[in-house]
Amino acid sequence: MDSRDIEKWRVKLDSYANVEDGVEYWLARDLMEPMGYTRWENFAEVVKRAKVSCETNKTPVDSHFRDTTKMVTAGVAARAVKDYKLTRYACYLIAQNGDSNKQEIALAQAYFAVQTRRQELIEQRFAEIQRLQARHSLSDSEKQLSGIAFKRGVDSKGFAIIKSKGDEALFGGKSTAEMKQQLGVSKSSALADRLADVLIKAKDLTNSMTAFNAEEHDLYGLDQIKQEHVENNTSVRGSLIDRGIVPENLPPAEDTKKLERRVKADEKKLKEGTDGFTDPQGRLDL
Repeated sequence: MDSRDIEKWRVKLDSYANVEDGVEYWLARDLMEPMGYTRWENFAEVVKRAKVSCETNKTPVDSHFRDTTKMVTAGVAARAVKDYKLTRYACYLIAQNGDSNKQEIALAQAYFAVQTRRQELIEQRFAEIQRLQARHSLSDSEKQLSGIAFKRGVDSKGFAIIKSKGDEALFGGKSTAEMKQQLGVSKSSALADRLADVLIKAKDLTNSMTAFNAEEHDLYGLDQIKQEHVENNTSVRGSLIDRGIVPENLPPAEDTKKLERRVKADEKKLKEGTDGFTDPQGRLDL
């Protein structure tokens, strides 16, 4: 998605904003389609999860999620359907609880996280959220691969060898330790935290390929699974180099751990900076 697409999407979200007694809000049914959902039943489940998150964060749910109705026309008949008035914070929580595979969800997180609507800030936060999503996906695929490996006769020491040999194949013979030193990563930190986004996704892909083939071809033991992982990393490396991307030559990217802390701090500011549908005395304006 390029800058022009993001700008069109931002303008659309801007057009749905309303103001009630000085409080900016959006209607859930207006946001459903821009967030990548076509069925209200599915989107309503996301809203429910967001309300639970709000309660878990010890924030009054009714201050950010206001029940309302909307009139819709079917043929010549009109009927009232359930809807919600949502503060900016409520919208952010909905985006957090949406399908992370939808590009619109990452955009929504970026849009509602920033208090200003400046295009460049939305683009920056969108890129940051996508980087964090990629890193989380890599963690998930690594856990999946380790689980499969353990069931197929590989212990924790053996799995560490599989990961290490995979890195050597991806980085042209350079070990994990050598890449950490090159990128300025401490021994106790994960190499992936400082890798460029394209390499995080590359490692995620090789994990998924190895996990799939280990089960598909009934691979067993350290040697067979290690060989499969090395071949997959070698294949992915070849594809990257064919497109002019040399994995070991890419510069370090921002530490995902630091990035996640900053995003969470911004989320806290967002939470504290929105009063919701309440007056100074804390009463709901029903």
